[in-house]
Formats: sequence, C-alpha cells, structure tokens
Amino acid sequence: MARRAAESLCPGGVILERDRADEARRFEGVVELIEEFVPRVEIVEPGLVFVAIEGAVRFHGGEAHLVELLAKELDRRFEADARIGVAATPFAARVAAAHAPGIDPVVVRDDRMFLAAQDLAVLPNRDFVDTFRWLGLGTLGDLAALPREAIASRFGSVGLEAHRLASAESPPPMPRTIPVELAVEEVFEDPLEVLEQVAFAARSLGIRLMGGLRSAGVAPHVLDIEVEAVDGTSRTRTWRSADPFTEQAVIDRVFWQARGWVESRRGPTGGVVRLRIAPVEISGEGRQLGFLDDTSAVLEAERALMRIQAIVGPDRVLGSQPRGGRDPAERVTWHPWGEVPDEVDHAVGAPWPGSTPGPVPALVPPEPVPFTIDWDDGAPVRVRLRSRWVEVTGWAGPWRMTGRWWSGETDRDRYQVVTPVGAFLCDVTPDGTVLVGVYD
Repeated sequence: MARRAAESLCPGGVILERDRADEARRFEGVVELIEEFVPRVEIVEPGLVFVAIEGAVRFHGGEAHLVELLAKELDRRFEADARIGVAATPFAARVAAAHAPGIDPVVVRDDRMFLAAQDLAVLPNRDFVDTFRWLGLGTLGDLAALPREAIASRFGSVGLEAHRLASAESPPPMPRTIPVELAVEEVFEDPLEVLEQVAFAARSLGIRLMGGLRSAGVAPHVLDIEVEAVDGTSRTRTWRSADPFTEQAVIDRVFWQARGWVESRRGPTGGVVRLRIAPVEISGEGRQLGFLDDTSAVLEAERALMRIQAIVGPDRVLGSQPRGGRDPAERVTWHPWGEVPDEVDHAVGAPWPGSTPGPVPALVPPEPVPFTIDWDDGAPVRVRLRSRWVEVTGWAGPWRMTGRWWSGETDRDRYQVVTPVGAFLCDVTPDGTVLVGVYD
C-alpha cells in the first residue's frame, strides 16, 4: 500500500529502505551452490540467474536429473523453494520458472509453442502492453503472428524486441569479436580494505568502461567482474542485463558483488589488489547523442564530482529529485551523488489538496526560522529583517495547514508576504511566526 496509508494505520511503524547490496550478499551462497553443479552462472539480479546447462546435462545424465539434484540441494541448504524453468532461450526459461509450482521445475520442449499461449503481461517492457491489448492482441502468439516489419515501423526497437521475444528468438549473435582493450582493469599498490574504497574504484572503472564502449559504438549486456586479493586468489562473477548496462548499473553490480563476497567471507581476503571489468556480450544499441551534446564536458564533471566525493565522503555530495508534497521541504528528495535514486513515493503530478500555490520558494531552510511580522487588523503590514523593519507591499493567504495530531503537530496558517527587498513564505502558529521559504 501507499506509504502514507501505511503510516496512518501504524504511526509507530518503521519503514526500511531496500538494500540491493545486502540482497546480493545473501544471494551469494545460492550462486556458489549452483556453481557446484554448473560452472558458469550469469546473475540478472539477486534472486534471478541464467545458467547454460548443456555440458552439465551430459555430465549428470539428463535435464530432469540435474534440475532435481539442484532443487533438492537448494531446499536442503537454504530451506527455500527455487522456481526453475528449463528452455532453449533465456526469456522462455524465465517465464517457465515463473509458472513453476514450488520445487517442481517446468521443462519446455518447444519454446515458441509455450510462449504463444502466454499473456502479454509477461513481457519485460510493460509500456506497450496496453497498446497491444487495445489493438486486440491478448497473447504472445497473437503478437508473433503480426508482420515484424509492421511492428518495427509502428513501435521501433522496443516493439521489435518484444516481437523477437514472442517469437522465441534469442538475441542475434554478434559477428564481431570483443576487443581486449575494451576491458578495464586497475591494480592497487595499497590494497583496498574498505567497501567504500572498492565503490570509488568501481565508479572510476565504470566510467572508463562505458566511455570506451561508447567510442566503439557498442553497449554491454553481459559483464565479467573479477577481484583479486593480496594472497593471489581471485573470484569472477558474471552479470547479465536484458537492457544495455549504464555506468551506474555497472558501478552498482561491482559494489553488490564485492559486498557479497566480503560479508559472506567467501571471497578474496586481505584486501583487493586488482579489479577488472570485462564485457562478455555487446550489441550495437549504443546511446544516440544529440548534435549539440557535449559528452566530454559531462564526463569531466562526473570525474570532478567523484574526486570531491572521495575527499569529503559519499554523503556530502548530493543529488536531488523532485517529488510531490504539500510543504516546500517535502517537494525535493536527496540522495548521494552517483547512486540510483529511490523510486519517488509521492507523485509529482498528484493534486495535493491544501498545498501552497506556486511559485515554489527558491530557498527552504532545513528548520523553520523565527520570523517577526507586525499585524494590523489581521493583515501583515511590515516584517523585521535583522535590525530594520520593511513595509509589506503585498500578501496572500492564509492557507490553513492541519498538522499531524498523532505526532504532536499543531495547526498553522500559511502566508505569502512580499516586500521591496524580497518575498517570503511563513507559518503563523499559536507559538509565533516562522519562516519556511524565501522566493527568488
């Protein structure tokens, strides 16, 4: 449910932010167990992996036997049911796993026939599902039956990808080889012993990697992340993404993986001396730049911010994101620069009845500041700015603001006050008047 609705039902409840790095740490044991049966595991996200089982099937004597052994071992060690799907293509395997009843796997013999009966809702990109339904399509089979040229002409690359998935086609093979120089590596004379140091190094490597790939006109879909420790031991993990990785996505995967290895005590010990990121699968779906885009300036600014963040700390360099709210202070949410901002839980375009009308103040103090206003018959006539009084030339309000009574807040009246030297937003309460915003 919505956060506000949950707080109204349980004012004393504690809301925990999602920690994807912790999820990766917890999932690390599952990945290592799978690697005991199959040598190469590609992680999509914590909780979802793709595994190429051709060689393991021959070793264990069949798909059914291999999957049965894997499911039983996962249940024995982690007491959790694993949903397993087996198919020729990754998309069909993922859909099959979603339909798996408990620990019993779903083995698909004909990917195209299996997907043809699936509802359009299984598509990873939901933006066009409603449009497809409006056109009279209900299943992936209906979509696959349409001419691919018509889908590509009407919906572009996103529609073309949906048609390929519905037709049970794997991503087209890349005829070109991946140049070795596209991989990035950093060797550290002083071992990195703190996760924050690894995060900074990952950010630098991520920017270098994506810069080189953009210059080559390609984008990565599969990455190998390798970490080497002081004692010479190294660990490698593969991450996959249906969409091309972005710089931030690369940084996040490296940090999640490093944290998973360190905190689970299964990875390199004694500090990290080498960090390497190598693209495994690439596509030509690079970023199309505008004619006037200055990419070099953007990258230089990002490097400068990264250096500042390394000096003052990750929580001292912040980025902002607009969100909905009634008070000016509620309309912006802050996050450390370089991190993916959380999903906004307050819609910006919502009506927000009772909110202060525009424009929005340019300056909002972290805490309300005492403010002195001289009143005459309920109207503000002058305000005190430090040691002098300034005449009020215009004002609007009051807007009645009802406080959260369960939190001890009192009701207040909000005014917009205009003077020759500036405009102010203030709240009048039984305890006095406070300044909550300054207009530019």
